[in-house]
Amino acid sequence: MGVTVVLNGTEQQRLVVLNRVLVGDLTGAEAAAALGRSVRQVRRMLAAYRKEGAAALAHGNRGHAPAHALDPALGQRVTALAQTRYAGLNDTHLSELLAEEEGIILSRHTVRRLRRAAGLERPRQRRLPAHRRRRERKPQAGYPAGVMLLQLDASPHAWLEERGPRLALVAAIDDATGTVPAAVFREQEDAAGYLQLLYQVVMTVGVPEAVYHDRHGIFVRAPQEKERLEEQLAGAREPTQVGRALRELGIVSIMAHSPQAKGRIERLFGTLQDRLVAELHLAGAATLAEATAVLTAYLPHFNARFAVPATVAAPAWRPLDPQTDPWQICCFRYTRTVGRDDTVRLGEHRLQLLPPRGHGPYTHCRVEVREHLDGSLSVWQQGQRIATQPAPLEAPRLRARQSERPLSIPTPTGVGMDRVSGGGAAGRDAPAHSALAGLLTPPLSPPSPHPRPAPTHPWRSGFTKRG
Repeated sequence: MGVTVVLNGTEQQRLVVLNRVLVGDLTGAEAAAALGRSVRQVRRMLAAYRKEGAAALAHGNRGHAPAHALDPALGQRVTALAQTRYAGLNDTHLSELLAEEEGIILSRHTVRRLRRAAGLERPRQRRLPAHRRRRERKPQAGYPAGVMLLQLDASPHAWLEERGPRLALVAAIDDATGTVPAAVFREQEDAAGYLQLLYQVVMTVGVPEAVYHDRHGIFVRAPQEKERLEEQLAGAREPTQVGRALRELGIVSIMAHSPQAKGRIERLFGTLQDRLVAELHLAGAATLAEATAVLTAYLPHFNARFAVPATVAAPAWRPLDPQTDPWQICCFRYTRTVGRDDTVRLGEHRLQLLPPRGHGPYTHCRVEVREHLDGSLSVWQQGQRIATQPAPLEAPRLRARQSERPLSIPTPTGVGMDRVSGGGAAGRDAPAHSALAGLLTPPLSPPSPHPRPAPTHPWRSGFTKRG
């Protein structure tokens, strides 16, 4: 029984050339020129062909598993992990997590081949890219003012998927290096999130020269917003809380006119919506606090993975002035007039001012109430802090608070009221049943401000034509 030998196209060409050499149609030199080999190699192939036949022309490793071939068991494990624990990750992110968490070092192409063989498509279909012209990065981190240094923006997204509420990620990215110096999770995009972000940036890396952001009302006043009388007299619009903090820190504020102008931070959110969502899923984060903890631990890994070196290695971040307190700058400030009882009001809060020794009352003075990022309040006048304490609530507020408390009614024994109070020892100290019935009787509705006229009222009588 003969042995079947399978030859590819190159090996079949060698077979034809060697047969012509054997019958004398070609010389050794002509065969070497046709096969692209030396005469010595043609002689070796011809000797092997005479001894073993066509099988000598096949590669010696044919039919043997390569030494670097992937273990089938390992491939099945990677496929199972891609379908269960790491479901929804892209090929690059999956290969990185396999190396970090599982100790499985595979290239992205191998992971991609295993996923496609198992029928796992890419989690996010990418649209065809439009033709764009890439802008050169700024040469130095913290490059001088007038250029884009930090890009600020927020991304409302289902970061916790179905496990928790919808959150907004407020982040900043450095234009020169692509690093994220700070990012915070908020329930929505608000001024407090940007103030917290600015505070983190200033305290961790320094004061930037400029920030680049959109035209959100958090940064600038809306054009359709009416000017107040003070603004008309001053000839300038009063800045927002975030705009005032940027100005006091000496940071230039640059506004973008389109989302495409902030392409770097837009692409950042695209990457984070893929990778950070997977990290939150693996950690099982379901609340704002848990998401913040995962974000804090993930940012150093993200910066190490995606940072690019700046053209000028020395950063241009400005050190924080020792006389500057970012905690007093990155806060909300409101101007209030002190009442006759030396108290100021901010929303539902009441603060009692405590003047120092030798200082008279602050009645009718204009003071500044600062609401800090942790919710605490402080009162300032002409750059000096005034000692305060919580003021007692007014009588209407006390009555309103009393009405908000649930009514607890003791139950007498032996009257079948166990479902109201639970019975037991509480019923032995209860008042008489008649008094309890009076408490349980719903109050009468207040009289209507427009009572109905009586049946004998002249308005109810018919119209009589006068003669």
